Amino acid sequence: MIFRKITLGMWRSNSAADKPSMEIDGDDDKNEKSNNESGTAVSADLVQAPLGLFPRPWPPTASASEGSQIYKTIEYFRLVGRVMAKALQDGRLLDLPLSMAFYKLLLGQELDLYDILLFDAELGKTLQELHALVCRKHYLESTGSDNHEAIADLHFHGTTIEDLCLDFTLPGYPDYILKPGDETVDINNLEEFISLVVDATVKTGIIRQMEAFRAGFNQVFDISSLQIFTPQELDYLLCGRRELWEPDTLVDHIKFDHGYTAKSPAIVNLLEIMGEFTPEQQRAFCQFVTGAPRLPPGGLAVLNPKLTIVRKHSSSAGNAMPNGTGPSAESADDDLPSVMTCANYLKLPPYSTKEVMYKKLLYAISEGQGSFDLS
Repeated sequence: MIFRKITLGMWRSNSAADKPSMEIDGDDDKNEKSNNESGTAVSADLVQAPLGLFPRPWPPTASASEGSQIYKTIEYFRLVGRVMAKALQDGRLLDLPLSMAFYKLLLGQELDLYDILLFDAELGKTLQELHALVCRKHYLESTGSDNHEAIADLHFHGTTIEDLCLDFTLPGYPDYILKPGDETVDINNLEEFISLVVDATVKTGIIRQMEAFRAGFNQVFDISSLQIFTPQELDYLLCGRRELWEPDTLVDHIKFDHGYTAKSPAIVNLLEIMGEFTPEQQRAFCQFVTGAPRLPPGGLAVLNPKLTIVRKHSSSAGNAMPNGTGPSAESADDDLPSVMTCANYLKLPPYSTKEVMYKKLLYAISEGQGSFDLS
């Protein structure tokens, strides 16, 4: 996750976390993590990009002298290129959810207006709607009649282009000047504005970063070797399966040991819970247990070492049953599951109910991300 930090200045972000905000005393802990819809924690200092990571644009005029922010960003991309190439060479997975548009760039494909939807749905949709107005203007002009009033009456969601108060800076990046001067955008220069935004977003504004990435990649092996793959196949090789498991096949690909069998009540509950997880919860569980948010190509069946579930004995003082044979379910309810990610090893207490197990699992998955403790 280190390459996803906002402070590196590498990626576009859909999160407000990388924008200046008011600080409130006592809210430091709250700002460190936020919860997504599935209840799993998301670190506030990481770039949030639901459609995948894509380079943030830097103005061509930004100085790349040694020590500058853009210089550091370029070097980070060079490093990411080397890391990605080495991961592909060694058959390892990376926790780096790149967008399909980024993979298209790796394959030497040029991006245009319609590719922006692949990493920024809001900007892409807005630009396409504005482009439709430009096309309508061209059509009216091509009819040969006097259509000045009709052209002036072209509106964007009921508002004239002038009233949108757009200027020639890159949306979301006010320091990126698209065109010198104080000119504002109207229906007559809207086409130029769209062209400059697209160029800055997928071409000029990211060219130095992509050149550094390719240079780093080529230090390991020739990036042209990737031409045989599609963007989807590259994502599969680098990050693993998006669909992690099917509920019906879980029991066939998991090992149960040290107090558990496939028919143990706790295991039955666990398999039901895993089968009910949302895709986001599946990724969080996989990250918690294996250290990566996706499984390798082939899924659980090829995970090495095999996912193993063992019984975790209660750490509470009163953990003996009346006959002294072992921990009670009630005492187990006080404990959290723990893992050994290097061995894909989950230590699961024998919780009294499925509901308790579900709550404890979600809490451990959410709060245990990135921690390293003895268990």
